[in-house]
Amino acid sequence: MIGENGEQVGVVDYQTALLRAQNIGLDLVMVSPNTDPIVCKIMDYGKYHYDKQKKDQKNKRAQKVIKVKELKLRPRIADNDYNTKINKAKKFLSEQNKVKFNVFFRGREFDKKELINNLIERIKLDLEEYGTIEGKPDYQGRRMSFSFMPIK
Repeated sequence: MIGENGEQVGVVDYQTALLRAQNIGLDLVMVSPNTDPIVCKIMDYGKYHYDKQKKDQKNKRAQKVIKVKELKLRPRIADNDYNTKINKAKKFLSEQNKVKFNVFFRGREFDKKELINNLIERIKLDLEEYGTIEGKPDYQGRRMSFSFMPIK
C-alpha cells in the first residue's frame, strides 16, 4: 500500500487499508491490480480525475490539426486556370495546411511523360517559397497525386 503522502506503507490487508482511507476521508484506489501483492494507494480520486481531465483538455487545445486541401488539375491546363490553382495552393500553404494535387489524365495524356514532368517542375518552382514537395508522385490508374507540406 502507498500512503496519502506518497510514502510506502508496506503490505497491509484490505480491511485495514480501507479503514485507514475512510478515517482520513480519502479513497482507496487500486493502482496495479495484476501484481502480487496488489498495489493500492490512498488518494482523493475525484480530485485526481478532475486534474487529469483538465490536463487532457489543455493538451487537446495545444494540438495543431493539419488539414489536407485538395486541388484537381489536368496536364494540359490553361495558364489562367493554372494561376488560379497556384494562388489557392499558396493561400492554403500560408495557412499551414497541406496541399494535395490530383492530376487526372484523359486518353493518351498519360503516355506524354514530358508533359507531366513539366507540370510538376512548374508547380515546384511556383510553390518553393511556400512549401516543399512530400515524397514522390503516386500513380493510381488515370490519376496522379502529390502533396506539398507548408514551410514552418
